[in-house]
Amino acid sequence: MATTEIARQAGEGARAVPLAGHVGFDSMPDQLVNKSVNHGFCFNILCVGETGLGKSTLMDTLFNTKFEGEPTQHNQPGVTLKSNTYELQESNVRLKLTVVNTVGFGDQINKEDSYKSIVEFIDAQFEAYLQEELKIKRTLHSYHDTRIHACLYFIAPTGHSLKSLDLVTMKKLDSKVNIIPIVAKSDAISKSELAKFKIKITSELVSNGVQIYQFPTDDESVAEINSTMNSHLPFAVVGSTEEVKIGNKMVKARQYPWGTVQVENENHCDFVKLREMLIRVNMEDLREQTHTRHYELYRRCKLEEMGFKDTDPDSKPFSLQETYEAKRNEFMGELQKKEEEMRQMFVQRVKEKEAELKEAEKELHEKFDRLKKLHQDEKKKVEDKKKSLDDELNMFKQKKTAAELLHNQAQQAGGSTTLKRDKERKNFF
Repeated sequence: MATTEIARQAGEGARAVPLAGHVGFDSMPDQLVNKSVNHGFCFNILCVGETGLGKSTLMDTLFNTKFEGEPTQHNQPGVTLKSNTYELQESNVRLKLTVVNTVGFGDQINKEDSYKSIVEFIDAQFEAYLQEELKIKRTLHSYHDTRIHACLYFIAPTGHSLKSLDLVTMKKLDSKVNIIPIVAKSDAISKSELAKFKIKITSELVSNGVQIYQFPTDDESVAEINSTMNSHLPFAVVGSTEEVKIGNKMVKARQYPWGTVQVENENHCDFVKLREMLIRVNMEDLREQTHTRHYELYRRCKLEEMGFKDTDPDSKPFSLQETYEAKRNEFMGELQKKEEEMRQMFVQRVKEKEAELKEAEKELHEKFDRLKKLHQDEKKKVEDKKKSLDDELNMFKQKKTAAELLHNQAQQAGGSTTLKRDKERKNFF
């Protein structure tokens, strides 16, 4: 603590000392430029808008190339985000460009949750960077930063007002990403309607508290042009990769029966303004705003959720080690408490189970005794029935024997009578 205070005081009271000759640290900007050029740059663009507004065509036109991709159908069941990364090189500067497209946005009948997948995607990129940052062994110098630096929000050229879907989505995104609203396919409405439409859009954004990206005016070298361009938002753009011969040169344009719309003609659309502001003037500021504003907000909220803070209740500096120890002790206390609760619950459940088993055993014994008694009663009944049947059988046998005896006696008596009659007959004759 004392060392930090001394260093702070030394920094505040640093004296300006003149140099007696050339030292060489004035080459640091050149060193930084060379290092950055050798390492390369990355830039990530999120294109949000309904299907068919020319998002892919505008990306091709902005970077003067043809990115692969197939047209999206209007039958998507939900919103999905499709990310493609490309390696671009201009002169000796390398750019790793990632274009994220919202497939199926606005195609559903129920659009209530259309923004959720976009918010979840942006948060997922912040979370991935935070996890890399919190690692013990970090590789941020070679880490592919996928955080979204700019969100081009494509507005349908209705000429009336913003759709509720657009307002809700931009409101959910304005604290997470740099939003640059653009009127897509602006050649679909007249010049006077377009001017009124842009004023209406700006008014609705302000009244609904939607914070869009403002080009910075604190740098004197770009303050004037950025201030001018802020008043032109939202940009009305037209995209096309087709080249048409106008006069003696080939230009990117869209041909119609009534005439030709030149993409790079500022009298026809704001495409040049968008390209200047997005790529040539403010690309680095968009990257910086993403890191210092949007990512810092996400990081702070996440760390606060985890219990980390900068000061204690007395507004004194709170070190990370102290926070970790406090959280660890709190966690261990909660863990022990839960362990004790689980142990008590386990003992109680064991007792309840033992009581249930004893009750079941008692019921089984009672049932067994009942069945045993029932068996004995049935056995006694069967034995009694058998004895009765045996008695009846013996009686029947006795009766049968007596009947046979009587029958035999009757037969013998009948035989002797017949012989006697025969004798008498013989004597008579």
